[in-house]
Amino acid sequence: MKNISYNNSLRNIAIIAHVDHGKTTLVDHMFRQSGMFRENQEVAERVMDNMDLERERGITIAAKNCSVKWGDVKINILDTPGHADFGGEVERALMMVNGVILLVDASEGPLPQTRFVLKKALEANLKIIVVINKIDRKDARAQEVLNEVYDLFIDLDANEEQIEFPVLYAIGREGIAQKTLNEERAKSLQVLFDTIVHEIPPPTFDTDEPFQLLVADLDYSDYVGRLAIGKITNGRISEKDELVCINEEGKALPLKISKLQVYEGLNFSDAETVEAGDIAILAGIEDVHIGDTICNKEFPKALKRIAVDEPTISMLFFINTSPLAGKEGKIVQSNKIRERLHKETLSNVALKVEDSADLESFVVKGRGEFQMVILIETMRREGYELSVGRPQVIYKKKDGKTLEPIEHLFIDSDENFVGIVSEKLSRRKGRMINLVNHGTGRVRMEFTVPSRSLIGYRNEFLTDTRGTGIMNSYLQGYEEYRGEFPTRLTGSLVSDRSGVALSYSLYNLEPRGTLFTVPNDPVYEGMIVGEHNRDNDLDVNPTKGKKLSNMRASGKDESMILTPVTPMTLEKAIDFIKDDELVEVTPKSIRLRKAILSAQTRHTNRGKAYQINNND
Repeated sequence: MKNISYNNSLRNIAIIAHVDHGKTTLVDHMFRQSGMFRENQEVAERVMDNMDLERERGITIAAKNCSVKWGDVKINILDTPGHADFGGEVERALMMVNGVILLVDASEGPLPQTRFVLKKALEANLKIIVVINKIDRKDARAQEVLNEVYDLFIDLDANEEQIEFPVLYAIGREGIAQKTLNEERAKSLQVLFDTIVHEIPPPTFDTDEPFQLLVADLDYSDYVGRLAIGKITNGRISEKDELVCINEEGKALPLKISKLQVYEGLNFSDAETVEAGDIAILAGIEDVHIGDTICNKEFPKALKRIAVDEPTISMLFFINTSPLAGKEGKIVQSNKIRERLHKETLSNVALKVEDSADLESFVVKGRGEFQMVILIETMRREGYELSVGRPQVIYKKKDGKTLEPIEHLFIDSDENFVGIVSEKLSRRKGRMINLVNHGTGRVRMEFTVPSRSLIGYRNEFLTDTRGTGIMNSYLQGYEEYRGEFPTRLTGSLVSDRSGVALSYSLYNLEPRGTLFTVPNDPVYEGMIVGEHNRDNDLDVNPTKGKKLSNMRASGKDESMILTPVTPMTLEKAIDFIKDDELVEVTPKSIRLRKAILSAQTRHTNRGKAYQINNND
């Protein structure tokens, strides 16, 4: 029989919400009001988003830990990503907490990514506090949103105890929270802190069990090396303890830690011993992976490993083989790219990397194309040069039938665009399952669509809805293959020679389609310089100059004014390419190219493309 005890001086919580509903801003004010910063201390906004990409895009990509003090209670806070592509981060974070703050925008309500993360929290049977944020918005509809939250809980099969959640109303950017909408405007987050302390259960542990810690996160310090992070399930740990790490094969590997730390605010603080229920940081351990159990040498006993959802998307990563390879990046070797990709899998459990037969390309499998974009963007900023292929969905075989991943897609757009959106999605094998018109001029549509339908559709959707549409989705499951559909109705303008693009030739190519290249850009044979108006590829010469004569013209030449070119982004490039095309990524440039550069070889091998074998 278990001898359960509680660590009443601790609370472990995760903050979950859809993208841009105010998680990280709320955490900022929790820091300020708990006394973590001096009154005159300068603090950047969204201090938890410490990656450059997070600040630029205004989203949380990696789950991060911190702590605040409220009275005698230490509150460990985990800020989680709101995007379903980073679901692996969320699942790791939920392993370390006993409760969740569900943050919902008072106008937008619970959106698809809210649903995805909440489902995980309910499955883990975590205590939930609902916070309706941004109640000061002009279009706030807090009571309706609360009803939608109740509907969501019921839809996710929450039990009666889970539905009886406490509700708070907040303005995150002003750092205030209150229990009701009608009361006088609060002055602080005191109500939120008090609710966390009283409603979230303290961590439990079995006093008869030895020390056990499940590794839920990995980090790296230039000073002390690899850091293993996880919640102590049972027992306590001190620096001098003799420990072992139980790996995936069940082997107990001896290890010694060089430093033991806990979270204090945003930073680590050295500790001699750490009690059960707290989140510990163990420094100096080299051979450890997410999901491993660290325990005492005398009592090796493994905990259940972290299980995450399977990848749904795969992409081929190649070394850069273009004529411009090595001119803009520092790291171009295949073994360096392989090392970097495998290093990513150590801290990101949702990613898998497989070597190909030629050892110069790698299959990377993940949750979605956005997750892949973030990985590629991170690598190019670190100085890597590489080429990537079009994302492919991962199919499954069952009873002789091919199954494909199906997304539950939510569209919020102006009612004028219902026709074009539903037409495009039906063409991509989508099926409308719901349409709600609130009478405000905007409608909410729901579809089930194959995951492959959404690859390359996002930019098209923004164009169709004049940039005002909102599109979100989550993985619903696997269904029988819905059939083929055309991915792109246009071809590519492909350079047939190397050189430098000239204004004269680009001006004459403009009637053929939309250009991606500007004058003086270097080009090479097989490089895609634009999108063709028709459905076939067209070999063109973007380096052709005007023939000059020694005869003086009677009038001035017409000045050539080129249509401005929108800079190519990584998302746009990956959405655009077909199966026989690649994106060349360097620290300075993003170029599109054919997988086979030589025009002659390409025409003799017409129809062939790099493909990934995605059948399980």
